[in-house]
Amino acid sequence: MSTIFLGLGSNKGDRSENLKNAIDAISEAIGEIEKASSVFKTAAWGVKEQDDFYNQVISLHTSLDPVQLLQKCQKIESDLGRTKAEKWGPRIIDIDILFFNAEIINNTFLSIPHPFLHKRNFVLFPLAQIAANFVHPGFNKNITELLEESQDELKVEEVILV
Repeated sequence: MSTIFLGLGSNKGDRSENLKNAIDAISEAIGEIEKASSVFKTAAWGVKEQDDFYNQVISLHTSLDPVQLLQKCQKIESDLGRTKAEKWGPRIIDIDILFFNAEIINNTFLSIPHPFLHKRNFVLFPLAQIAANFVHPGFNKNITELLEESQDELKVEEVILV
């Protein structure tokens, strides 16, 4: 079994419900969730003229290989109503593969670890909450160190869901 970390984000519709639906679908299609961070609210990154995002990071174990994992994540996004229109644009759900064990994978359709995770506090905050000591295999630094070195100035605010 492989240990994976997924980043989830939503800024269209009922963001909390979208994250919950994604987690349910991931549990069913990929593997049982081991840990889930709190939900964090952040202004959009990249394309800034859009609604704030709710973001969350989960860890789980899976028997899927990286390509199968990518395919399952894309199918879940599609099943939940995501359409790919604008890069970094609004979306019902976004599922990013952050880490797959401590592997480094770079090919035309898959980059693991996620190439921008160290630059995005909306990923680093929830990741630090559930895996502060996990070491990024490309930088040989743990998540806490990456967060301390981050130059991302976007405010990250924990959301209390009821």
